[in-house]
Amino acid sequence: MKSAELFTILKERVANDQLTWTLDRQKDIANVRHKKLGKGMTISLPQVINRFETKGDAAIEEITYTISETFNAMERESVGELPGEQHIYPVIRSTSFPEESREGHRFLTSPHTAETRVYYALDAGTTYRLIDEKVLETLGMTSEQVQEIAKFQVKKLKTAVKEDHVAGNVFYFLNENDGYDATRILNESFLKDMKKKVQGDMTVSVPHQDVLIIGDIRNEAGYDVLAQMAMHFFTNGKVPITSLSFVYENEALEPIFILAKNRPEKENDKK
Repeated sequence: MKSAELFTILKERVANDQLTWTLDRQKDIANVRHKKLGKGMTISLPQVINRFETKGDAAIEEITYTISETFNAMERESVGELPGEQHIYPVIRSTSFPEESREGHRFLTSPHTAETRVYYALDAGTTYRLIDEKVLETLGMTSEQVQEIAKFQVKKLKTAVKEDHVAGNVFYFLNENDGYDATRILNESFLKDMKKKVQGDMTVSVPHQDVLIIGDIRNEAGYDVLAQMAMHFFTNGKVPITSLSFVYENEALEPIFILAKNRPEKENDKK
């Protein structure tokens, strides 16, 4: 599928006369803008095409649903229909993720690791809105209040995992598809409980927003499997975070570089 063909399909499937569509052939992106609100979003067409090649029409359905729900949320927000504090959650993003909205308002963030940063979101059911300075003002809350609420909300998220055994190692996958799978990395109680189950080295991976992987690495082959697994998820995720994994030791996360046929080096030890 070519970018121009995908652009036409998306424009046809997202039926909203308030939206204007522009194809930037040079950057290979689609710009979608709401006429009345003056807000928009940018879609990387090659990214969607890559997912289409592996998932077929389901990839198209995913992106059209995201576009529709994002603009629906914007419309609700414009008339003051913001969710309450019980809908505030933290989300994990890469440190390369923008720190301000397209309108120039800084997002509320907290430091996490060298590879990841914590953002905060208002959940609207089918989508969520990252909290920036303007939203914070509308909520009438301080950043500290939002952060405390979000920390409490993490504990409410389900932590059921699926188990898989590969080459003598055990991998646990958390994939609820609720938009907060990677967020579970902030649940300290969950990580401590998983640590008790692990017999080897415990690793934690958040390659993209919709998956969290706990590794029980019991032999050298486990690190190679983990590296391939994390990279696969990273390249196929809708919202990539990091292809690096973390070792969980002494209730702390340390980014690691996985070297083929060798044990990993902690990032801080690599010279």
